[in-house]
Amino acid sequence: MRTTSYVLATVRAGALVTALTLAGATSAHAQSRGAQLERGKAFDFTPYGGFMIFGDYMKGPLGTSLSNAPAPVFGAQLGMRLAPNISLVGNVAGASSDIKAGIPILGGLSVAHSNILLYDAGLQLDIPVTTMGGTSVSPFIQAGAGAIRYDIEESIVSTTATNFAGNVGLGADVALGNGFGVRVMAKDYIGKFDFKDATFVDYSGETAHRFAFSAGLRMSF
Repeated sequence: MRTTSYVLATVRAGALVTALTLAGATSAHAQSRGAQLERGKAFDFTPYGGFMIFGDYMKGPLGTSLSNAPAPVFGAQLGMRLAPNISLVGNVAGASSDIKAGIPILGGLSVAHSNILLYDAGLQLDIPVTTMGGTSVSPFIQAGAGAIRYDIEESIVSTTATNFAGNVGLGADVALGNGFGVRVMAKDYIGKFDFKDATFVDYSGETAHRFAFSAGLRMSF
């Protein structure tokens, strides 16, 4: 009787171990397959919206300054995978904002209106995926260069200015399913406003930081 019980217990234990092993292998295969499918997608497309804050283009005497007022920003980014963790990215975005003169006591006075176009390209480095509460989160960093174009209008006068801008950014992709998810990002556009292009005055302004905070839907294909 004891021998029979021992044999039955051994068989049951063996069956349990076999079932757990098969379940683990199936799960590992599914995860591996999912990773292969994700790596097999060559492109990412992310339309996004957010908010942009502009630094000072000029600082004058007695605390005066010139800058753009904060404004919504909308754009789209296309990424092409070059290696498992490296992508080439291109970005186009637009914003509409008043140019304001900062004057102590009086505050910011609107001196003109501007439509802003940002376009740039760079590289993205993906950091290994982490899991938070069962959700896949993929952090990344970006660096690149491009230009910012200002179409400036005040009454019947209009002018344009285009300046070079480098950029650095960081963000994260939160997976919602196979091939799509939410992308959040903060990006800093660094450059000088081209006063000579806009006003024909050869003045070298401040190196300004323009911070864009955005969120969008990332689609991989």
